[in-house]
Amino acid sequence: MNRWVGAAAICVNSDKQLLMVLQGKPEEEKRWSVPSGGIEEDETLEDCCIREVYEETGYRCKVNREIKGKAGAFGPVEFHVTYFEVEILGGQPTIHDPDGLIYEIAWKTTEQLNELHLTFPEDKEFLLQYIEQRALR
Repeated sequence: MNRWVGAAAICVNSDKQLLMVLQGKPEEEKRWSVPSGGIEEDETLEDCCIREVYEETGYRCKVNREIKGKAGAFGPVEFHVTYFEVEILGGQPTIHDPDGLIYEIAWKTTEQLNELHLTFPEDKEFLLQYIEQRALR
């Protein structure tokens, strides 16, 4: 079985909106996701997270903390994704994705998140709870 390891960024702005990207292969229906991707050789998960945010959104960020991990299998591929809370340090919304899989960058409210078609629908409850908890801080 092949193994895929990656990182995902959870970023909520001061308006309690979640940073998301519309992504997919050219032949696929496009769906929404938090910025994420696979680790490259000699890269830490934190570095992967920071790189993916920049490539997919144009924002520079820092990792504040690890939030959770998710593991499973998708066909013959075993995967593990680590979710990190990130904070935007600067930059402008610009797609730099070398894979050409990102089509839009947006900040989404919880109401919008409830209506979106997500790449990983199993993440919806976790993301909504995370935004709600952030609002209480």
